[in-house]
Order: sequence, then C-alpha cells, then structure tokens
Amino acid sequence: CVNKHAKSTIELFVNRLDSVESVLPYEYTAFDFCYDESEKRPSENLGQVLFGERIEPSPYKFSFKKNMECQSVCPKSYNTEKAEDKAKLEFLKKGMLLNYQHHWIVDNMPVTWCYDVEDNQKFCNPGFPIGCYVTDTGRAKDACVVNADFNDKDTFYIFNHVDITIFYHVVENEAAGARLVAAKLEPKSYKHTNWEKPDCTGPPMSLGNKFSGEIKIPYTYSVKFVEDKTIRWASRWDYILESMPHTNIQWFSIMNSLVIVLFLSGMVAMIMLRTLHKDIARYNQMDSVVSSEDAQEEFGWKLVHGDVFRPPRKGMLLSVFLGSGTQIFIMTFVTLFFACLGFLSPANRGALMTCAVVLWVLLGTPAGYVAARYYKSFGGEKWKTNVLLTAFLCPGWVNEEINNSFELKVVFADFFVMNLILWGEGSSAAMPFGTLVAILALWFCISVPLTFIGAYFGFKKSGIEHPVRTNQIPRQIPEQSFYTKPLPGIVMGGILPFGCIFIQLFFILNSIWSHQMYYMFGFLFLVFIILLITCSEATILLCYFHLCAEDYHWQWRSFLTSGFTAVYFLVYAIHYFFSKLQISGLASTILYFGYTMIMALIFFLFTGTIGFFACFWFVTKIYSVVKVD
Repeated sequence: CVNKHAKSTIELFVNRLDSVESVLPYEYTAFDFCYDESEKRPSENLGQVLFGERIEPSPYKFSFKKNMECQSVCPKSYNTEKAEDKAKLEFLKKGMLLNYQHHWIVDNMPVTWCYDVEDNQKFCNPGFPIGCYVTDTGRAKDACVVNADFNDKDTFYIFNHVDITIFYHVVENEAAGARLVAAKLEPKSYKHTNWEKPDCTGPPMSLGNKFSGEIKIPYTYSVKFVEDKTIRWASRWDYILESMPHTNIQWFSIMNSLVIVLFLSGMVAMIMLRTLHKDIARYNQMDSVVSSEDAQEEFGWKLVHGDVFRPPRKGMLLSVFLGSGTQIFIMTFVTLFFACLGFLSPANRGALMTCAVVLWVLLGTPAGYVAARYYKSFGGEKWKTNVLLTAFLCPGWVNEEINNSFELKVVFADFFVMNLILWGEGSSAAMPFGTLVAILALWFCISVPLTFIGAYFGFKKSGIEHPVRTNQIPRQIPEQSFYTKPLPGIVMGGILPFGCIFIQLFFILNSIWSHQMYYMFGFLFLVFIILLITCSEATILLCYFHLCAEDYHWQWRSFLTSGFTAVYFLVYAIHYFFSKLQISGLASTILYFGYTMIMALIFFLFTGTIGFFACFWFVTKIYSVVKVD
C-alpha cells in the first residue's frame, strides 16, 4: 500500500537467480549486477533460508506515480586481461547460457514478464532471464527468439534494460491512498553509446563468446504507473496463477484416482461383507464334532491364529520406521490442512517449509511414543538403551527414533554431501553456518527432550493386548504359490497407490526442479486422502490373501507392500530427469539424485507406516471376532 501522506518511495527487492538447466541457485550479487550497499537486507525465515532464497535491496528506486524514462542505474566495466574481471564475465556468460532467471519483488509481489504463447494465450513468468545466447550455427536459444536483431552467431545478448509497469488502484474510503495490484516488466537490450545520458535506442548489447579486451555494460530502467480499477488487491496474484493451465489435468488426475479407490473399496467391501462375514459365522458356529482336518481343508486364515501376533524379526528397526512414519504422517497432514486454509500460500514466502520443519521438531513426542509402544509389544527388552539412543544418538530432524544408525548415516551423509557441493559451487542454497546451528539447537533443545518424553510414556504403558494368544512353537508355513510369495505381493502392492498420485507428482516435481509456483493445495490434500485410502486397502487385500495361504509374517510385508510405492516414485523421478529436465553439469545431477533419494526415503516411511497400521487394524479386527478354543 502507498499512503498519500506518508513516504511514496516504492522499494524493489531482488531474490536469488535460478535456472531450469541447473539445480544451483545463486545470490543476486554473485553475477556482479548493480546493487545497493547502503540498504540493509530484510531478514528471512527458516523456510526461505532452507529453500535458498536470498532477498536483498536493489538500486532500482522510484516514487509513486512518477514515471521515469531510461534512468541510469550503474555501468559495469570489464577487462579480460584482468583475471578477476575475466572470471566475472565468464560467470555472467555461463548464467546466460544456462538461462538463469532474475526474481524481483515489489510489495511482496513477483515482478512478472508476460508474453504470448500458443493459442493466443498469455503466460506470466515470475522471473526474467539475464540474457540469451545465439549458437555458432545461428540458432537463437531461449529468450533470443523475442528479437530479430539478436542474430550474430556465437554471441551473448544481455538484458541490461527493463521497462517496468506498476498497476495500482486508488482506495477512496481508506487512509491508504493507493494499493499496488500488479508489477510487470519487459526485458530489453541496448548498447547505450552514451551511458551517462542514455536514450534507450540503438543496437542491442552484445557480447561475443570469444571477446577479449575492454567492455562496458550500462544498466538502465524505465518505470510507468497505470491505474487499474478491475484488479482487487485480495486477488492480485490471480493473473499469474491463471496463466498456468493445470486445472483440467488436475480434475482428470482426481477422477483417475477415484476410480482406483472405488475399485479397491469394492474389493475390500466384498471381502469384509461376504467372505469374511461368512468365514467368521461358520467358524463360530462350527460344531465341536468337526475335525481340525476338515477345518483346514475348508478355511485358511483361522489356522494361523496362534502365530499371527508373533513378534517380527528386526522388531527394533520396524518400530523405528513406524515412529518416523507417524511423525511424517502427522506433519504432512497438518501442513497440507493449513495450506488448504490459505495460511501457506505463495505470498507467505518460506511459510510452507518453516511450518513443516517446526512441526517435525515438535512431533518428537508421538514419534518416540509409537516407536517405544510397538517395540515393547514386539517383545523388546532393551528399553534403557532404546530411550538413550532415542534421545541422544539419533539426530532429531533426520530421524529421532531408536537405534537407527543405518538410516541416520544414509540421510545425514546424503544431506551433508549435498550441502558441501552447494557450498563448493558458491550456491545460495548452501545452508549457512547460523542456520545449521539453529537446526542443531532445535534438535538438542526441543526435539530430543520431546522424543525422550514420548518414549518414556510409551514404555510406561502396558503392552498392546492381542485378541488371541501366541503359541510357543511357531507353525510351519506351507509351500507358497508364486503370487503369495513375499516379493511379487510387495511389488504389486505399490502399483495402485502410485497410480493415484503420479499426475500430482509431475506438478510437485515441476514446482521443485522447474521453479514453477505451486498453489493447488486443495487438490494435493484430496490426493493425500486418496493415497491414504489406497495404501490401506491395497495392503489389507494382500494381507488377507497371505493369511488365507497360512503365511502369518504380515508385519514387515504390510510395511514393505505399501512402502514399495516409494520405489515407483524413485523410478518416476529418474524418468522425469531424463525426459522433462534439461539439467546439465555433474554437480546439478548429483544434487538432483541426492535430494530425490531423501524424498524417496521419507515417502517410503510415510506409505509403509500407513500400510502397517491398516493391516494391524484389520488383523486385530478379524481375530477379535473369532472364537478360539
């Protein structure tokens, strides 16, 4: 808002620069543009720092309703004979070659570059390129297609001038004089023969790839103010979001997912209402005269009642996974719920990531409680070691549960290597030392005590009571057919849940790696609920078939069946990398796959936990209604 009686200076802020051809974002100052040293940079929240956002003040200053033409900002001179200047110029050329994009902000709104695309539609990009490159064969790359004068072979053209248009509407009934409702610009290139008195005419600012000697790049801008009474301040982001035509595909995705859910629900309902109901009725009415051989001949799943709650192998590890999965599940649910209510919209920069990290830290208690409770029910006795490892040896925000040395090493090593690569490349996404200290403080001071409290209550509570007793001698599992063996069931189990999410996954990956704005949290929340139902139903179905085949090892199988969705996610992410992205460079490739592995692991824990709890409920339910001698 601009108040008529207060200062009418409008500040323009600059953010990090990023590219679809590289995973590495860079700070504005890394490219040696004009910048303002006198102004203090605004503070960023935790989410912005983790996402690599670095907002800084800019030297582009203008007053409300004061139009300006071809104002000089500053000239930048380079001499290729000087090593420092040559390095700066090479970095600038690399930025243009990889199509790095500026991201400017006015009144917390992105300054957009709007241009026509196919079907006479207008696309508004919340960024604009540094410049562009014409190859040695004369092919204009990226933004070079916008100007016919960009035609010299093996030449870079730098966008050193911007025409900024700021739209506002006057508020008559409020003290605030006017509200800014949109900010658009058009990048241009001018040589500026007289940079002290630029006129913004003439040939474009070109830079030969093999250029040597001295060159001066003057930066200029023009600004004009336009009144627009049609745009309301509350809906000023709409014109950016409307230029992203995703809604039709989203509805197709939801319909596709609902068909899968209906199919699975029908199958589960048929088993529960017909087969199971009939089985339970016949088991309970079975005459004592009927021999056990006849029962075995006719029914399968009741025969394993004495083994179905036998503690699984590696119970410690499974309890750790369940604790982590519970933490991820609650965090995801709450974050998406708040996002649906509009609290975490793109206008609140970094809010989504901040909310997720804070929730993760605060949810140490349920994670510790679930892990301890199930470890105790699996017959675990090393509770002192368990609590100590939970509290101190397993870093909180990676995985703050019990004896998790393998997963800890994998995730922490992955994250540390990624950060080292970012730091080595000078990227703004490298986590600063202060942020690293802040996250360690969150772990030691908040997460560790909360996890300790959760684990304490989990162990203090009596173990989970099972509806049937466990036999002392394990029952022998008969020879299984191919379809009831563990691996085929696990592989098949992940297909249907993945089928529900793969279209939504495309948009999420686009928002992360192609730097597109993600705002459709309503759709995402709906897909989250559908994924929840699908994972549960698919696991219950396969669990029933395996119990009928007298295989009572359902605990790990239910976790892995649902968790195998993460393997399909990983395969899709690899396909996405090779088919949709133009990422080049070893560092960017390592970063992509490094972060993808962390995402796949989190998704594995999340989906696996859903599958286990669904199957645990199902098994407890069916054996609790059967009379056992």
